[in-house]
Amino acid sequence: MAWFKRQEKGIITPTEEKKETPDGLWYKCPECGTVADMGEHRRMLYTCAKCNYHDRIDSAEYFEILFDNNQFTELDADLSSGDPLHFVDTKAYPQRIAATQRSTGLKDAVRTAHGPMNGQELVVACMDFRFIGGSMGSVVGEKIARAIDYARQHRVPFLMISKSGGARMMEAGYSLMQMAKTSAKLALLAEAGIPYISLLTDPTTGGVTASYAMLGDFNISEPGALIGFAGPRVIKETIGKDLPKGFQSAEFVLEHGFLDFIVDRKQLKQQLSDLLHMLRPATVPVEPAGR
Repeated sequence: MAWFKRQEKGIITPTEEKKETPDGLWYKCPECGTVADMGEHRRMLYTCAKCNYHDRIDSAEYFEILFDNNQFTELDADLSSGDPLHFVDTKAYPQRIAATQRSTGLKDAVRTAHGPMNGQELVVACMDFRFIGGSMGSVVGEKIARAIDYARQHRVPFLMISKSGGARMMEAGYSLMQMAKTSAKLALLAEAGIPYISLLTDPTTGGVTASYAMLGDFNISEPGALIGFAGPRVIKETIGKDLPKGFQSAEFVLEHGFLDFIVDRKQLKQQLSDLLHMLRPATVPVEPAGR
């Protein structure tokens, strides 16, 4: 019997002519499971409309959020890691760097740039977790140091956006030296009286937390970000006790005094602008000579 078949033209489509839904059209929140189209997710600055979960984003998205009309000048864009220790694990370090550069389109785990934010000049260094877990190697330290020098020379506020698993094991002692190097540069920035704001995003761990990420004039974070030195599993195994609920979350760190405030990404640009406006030195009018 064929009574249940639809014979009208266009109703029965051969398999080879069926079209699949393209990937990347929908976003499913890993926290609450809410599904939204990617256009709406981008309009919400990659946060969940239902539970406000902050999705991980990269330097390209942060630059687009912060800089007016996404207009900025990138600094030291072509710096790339060497191989000082001739390190080999499952593959040689230069091969790993080259493969990661091809897959991510990035040169290393941090990008630095300067441009206007609500009309005010700002220097931003932003880490990319996609590049070997946002690990801090010699190039990361050098680019941050140069960005700090640029901010000091031009007397422009400096914003550091951290997102990292810690120091890069392939460079061993060279990566650990970047902790002291960047900290010394930030001390010079403080001596010059130029504001430094550190934004900690998910995750900020290891040597990055132990150096420049926690040295801001203001240390701020996004909601729910993982912030710590060693990971929760390592700490639990070391002390032999269960950890408090929410341990190492931004809210936990704020409660214990290591953060100044938590800022929603949708208010990030305006709150940074307001904060930097308050930090501007007061201008004292000069009386004309002879009065």
